[in-house]
Amino acid sequence: MQAVSAARSGPRAALIACGRAAPRYGGRMTQATDPFPAGTVAVIFTAQLSGEDPAGYAAAAEAMERLAERQPGYRGIESARGGDGLGITVSYWRDDAAAQAWRDQPDHEAIRQAGRARWYASFRLTVAQVTRGYGWTRG
Repeated sequence: MQAVSAARSGPRAALIACGRAAPRYGGRMTQATDPFPAGTVAVIFTAQLSGEDPAGYAAAAEAMERLAERQPGYRGIESARGGDGLGITVSYWRDDAAAQAWRDQPDHEAIRQAGRARWYASFRLTVAQVTRGYGWTRG
């Protein structure tokens, strides 16, 4: 299991780290030179951890990432978390139907309930559509 620690001086710093940090818990992170195609749906999950049961949270996050990878329409994930527990995870889906199917997946629903009860102090979820993407890699 690989944890990501992103230095944070505000939400913008964590978002910037999202494009540079290795993915949390071993999931796929697209390279800067591998942008998602226009029309891809991005589900942006910004959450503040409560600090309760960090081992349980880590295990659940890893399990959900593996489950998401097996869902139809899954395109990838990028994630960063600061030392203060603020994290941003962006999952990418072929279309809105695929993103909604992930939302409605029964195991994912059960973990979301546990997150509300135990692991999150607060969260915000935003769904957006990619209109263009580009990247750059040094070297």
